[in-house]
Amino acid sequence: MTVIKATNITWHQSHVERAQRENLLNQCGCTLWFTGLPSSGKSTAAFTLEHELVKRGYMAYVLDGDNIRHGLNKNLGFSAEDRDENIRRIGEVAKLFADAGVIAMTSFISPYRKDRDRARQVHVDAGIGFMEIHVDTPVDVCEERDPKGLYKKARLGQIKGFTGVDDPYEAPLHPELVVKTAEQTPQEIAADILLYLQENGYLKHR
Repeated sequence: MTVIKATNITWHQSHVERAQRENLLNQCGCTLWFTGLPSSGKSTAAFTLEHELVKRGYMAYVLDGDNIRHGLNKNLGFSAEDRDENIRRIGEVAKLFADAGVIAMTSFISPYRKDRDRARQVHVDAGIGFMEIHVDTPVDVCEERDPKGLYKKARLGQIKGFTGVDDPYEAPLHPELVVKTAEQTPQEIAADILLYLQENGYLKHR
């Protein structure tokens, strides 16, 4: 439970409605929440989709787990409490991006359902679209890729609490989309998500 420490604060309502910003961009702001094991291909899928959206004239932005820890969340480690706060902050930031009319994509392991559910609820409460995308890649494939060598370190006991080795990953129960990077190329995944966004009214015809 997040403790609210700020006092004497008032919400200032904008004179611009979300629909006005969305009309400018010819799209509906929303958040695509990519979740999966380490090295499952979340960032590759998200950045490929971002590129395809921008090529088509849409405004999109990826909030990547490693990138965010270089700045906004550089004061957070990997304890359960810090992971919880990491995802809480990203849920709020993604909501702000989406409220601005941007198609926000988050690429975070986000291993615990309760944290992802909280991020979803923040969007639901604001009337903003939220799509959970499970990047469903078998752990043996993730270990085979392992570009940072983290699985190897975790197996040797050099990293504790590593998701997929000695810390659990709670897969989504009802994700809007499931993508399989062991079977699909990043371009095929991007095409599937683009189709989903079009069919659900988030992308307007250009």
